[in-house]
Amino acid sequence: MTPVNPCVYIVDDDASVRDSLTVLLELKGYRTQAYASADEFLKNYQPASAGCLLLDVRMPGMSGLELQAALGEPELKLPIIVITAHGDVPTARAALIAGAADFLEKPVDPELLLAAVGSALEGDAARRIAVRKMQEEKRKLEILTARERQVMELIAEGTHYREIAATLGISPRTVEGHKARVMDKLQVRSVTELVHLLLGTTPATKTGSLKR
Repeated sequence: MTPVNPCVYIVDDDASVRDSLTVLLELKGYRTQAYASADEFLKNYQPASAGCLLLDVRMPGMSGLELQAALGEPELKLPIIVITAHGDVPTARAALIAGAADFLEKPVDPELLLAAVGSALEGDAARRIAVRKMQEEKRKLEILTARERQVMELIAEGTHYREIAATLGISPRTVEGHKARVMDKLQVRSVTELVHLLLGTTPATKTGSLKR
């Protein structure tokens, strides 16, 4: 699922490259924004924006690799497709290690570029969906009382009800009551789902049993 109206950002100091990439992408229905420098891009970019970034490496002022670093951690920023006329191995390696989604040499093959853009936008959409899911789960956890959170964490560790009761100084029946409210508030149906929610993972098709 691709985000609504994502943008393909183009950062290249060569006007002819910016123009050709813009025409190619817009003919395929993509929305674009083109910038002549990394500084110009940074002044206008909104981190919440969905899309991907086509980025030249060698430019006056801030380089493409420096812009990669300025945007932050790879998992938090736009997917970056590096495009360069200087496709040496060290540059490609540095770009990919820094989190680039792809590395293409100029003159860029239109089919390779469009495939890379499509893949990058899909990746960005999936990442944003995952981030929204994590935020929703965090909000769910925030509605628990302190005691409910204590009970939840102990249950998730596999601690038996009687042990939880002894640890917290309450009765096993009270533990069961807290567990029921936790499951209801978090909208989970099993301890397995509860553990996965806490870990931020997705339950597998088959799971082992948990001590209850």
